[in-house]
Amino acid sequence: MKIVDTVKNIINDKRVGFQIDEVMTGEHVFEQGAGPKGTHFFEFRVTWGPEDILSWVNPFGGEFLTQPLEGSVTIGGLCKNAHCNGTLELLYFKERKIRYTFDFSARGKSYHFIGEKVNIWPWNLLFSHTTCFGTLIERDTGVLVSRSVSYFKLWRGPSFVGSFRFV
Repeated sequence: MKIVDTVKNIINDKRVGFQIDEVMTGEHVFEQGAGPKGTHFFEFRVTWGPEDILSWVNPFGGEFLTQPLEGSVTIGGLCKNAHCNGTLELLYFKERKIRYTFDFSARGKSYHFIGEKVNIWPWNLLFSHTTCFGTLIERDTGVLVSRSVSYFKLWRGPSFVGSFRFV
């Protein structure tokens, strides 16, 4: 969608959103008995963005800086490119964090992931916006399966910015 068309749609009160693609790569460790010992590869590739920019920027609405996400997750020892969906919350003002929450299925079980970029301050954006601390639980039992640390690799910055599009 062209920028001129986007502005016209916003003026004419039509829903306009955006999407952007993000990749977070790192490692995870299974809790004892939940999977193979050692450190394993961890990565999620998601597309996120609000469906309606005006609702998204409204601090009095229920969608303030919260948007859906969808993509895939690879967790060494558990799954490869499993489809995931959930939400991304930009909690800058409430909790100084960004929270990725998504669900997926692997090996006949359902899982729930929560990853957070924490301690967001203007002076530490390089660390706080690039490091995500995550936990993975089984949805049905609530049992902790693994803990992860993943990173937004700075060399991916141009493709991240370049993936921005209005929808």
